[in-house]
Amino acid sequence: MPGRNFLFIPGPTNVPQRVRNAMAIEQEDMRAMDFPKLTLPLFEDVKKIFQTRTGRVFIFPSSGTGGWEAAISNTLSPGDKVLMSHFGHFSWLWVDMCQRHALNVQELEVPWGEGVPVEKYAENLKADRNRDIKAVFVCQNETATGVTSDVAAVRRALDAAGHPALLFVDGVSSVASIDFRMDEWGVDVCVSGSQKGFMLPTGLGIVCVSQKALDARKSAKLHRVFFSFDDMIAGNDNGFFPYTPNTIYLRGLRESVNMLLEEGLPNVFARHRRLATAVRKAVEAWGLKLVAADPKWYSDTVSAIYVPEGFDGNEMVRHAYKFYNIALSVSLGKIAGKAFRIGHLGDLNELMILTPIAAAEMAMKDLGIKVKLGSGVGAAQEYLCSTKVQVRG
Repeated sequence: MPGRNFLFIPGPTNVPQRVRNAMAIEQEDMRAMDFPKLTLPLFEDVKKIFQTRTGRVFIFPSSGTGGWEAAISNTLSPGDKVLMSHFGHFSWLWVDMCQRHALNVQELEVPWGEGVPVEKYAENLKADRNRDIKAVFVCQNETATGVTSDVAAVRRALDAAGHPALLFVDGVSSVASIDFRMDEWGVDVCVSGSQKGFMLPTGLGIVCVSQKALDARKSAKLHRVFFSFDDMIAGNDNGFFPYTPNTIYLRGLRESVNMLLEEGLPNVFARHRRLATAVRKAVEAWGLKLVAADPKWYSDTVSAIYVPEGFDGNEMVRHAYKFYNIALSVSLGKIAGKAFRIGHLGDLNELMILTPIAAAEMAMKDLGIKVKLGSGVGAAQEYLCSTKVQVRG
């Protein structure tokens, strides 16, 4: 098919030309004497994206799932009680991983379309008088349903209960796109990945940990080798790694962090909110509904959109891919086929966000869904024109 393929899934995301240029280099010696000139400043600047001064960053050659495993295995022991909730495919996978690691999971199931049940967390924490709960897990952004949860509220619940549990956050599809404040919110472990807000290909699991979490590794009895914080610390302190790192991706990460800091994190978050709102305006104009059950849950990185009863959202995604050369995202788990998803994160601007809206309209029209062509695009355009951003120069 002539022309380019358009990618609008919630990860991997588009890789900016600046990042591609930074990665278009020869392989290099990861033990060269000047390699720390890249890595040591990079470790410090990645901390800025997590908004922490006191935390420590580990960069593993893995996906976000590998970051999850690193977080769990370095801080907990078999039989440890952990408080978790699942309300979508990816928050459920985190529960599954903890169960496979033989943790004692206190699991709260939440209707898909809602987020972390802060009130129930607060009740469980207050009731835990023996302090058996060792960690509390929060999926900040559930990509399966387009739902964002309130991490700060969970920290307040922990503090109100005077509870010492570690606070874990899945920030895979939120960090570098949605406001995340490691220090201010008292987060102990946050997991992210290179392929979403960091605007890189899949391949780096990025984990940021507090000193409290680092201290927890001294008593943690889960096995770890590849994901050992101790091994990473021994190498990272001098700018090196315990095994061969993905050097080309580290060069790309250096450039993506530069781009994020140049734009400024508040501007990054505001841009994502504005473009996500444009998508939501389009959905409203179509007469369709988001999977997110309330505006307080709306995600600024992905919108999951219900199709009318009797239609298959996943078939619509396949149709758009086949006939319009665009990758939208299928729906998963409990809502498989009932919805489709538009990813709107990373390297993205106004004209780019109009593309998946137009393609979705055409694909839905082709399949008989009653959508007026141009309605969503027009609604998004009206919103974007009424909220123009001041351009320098």
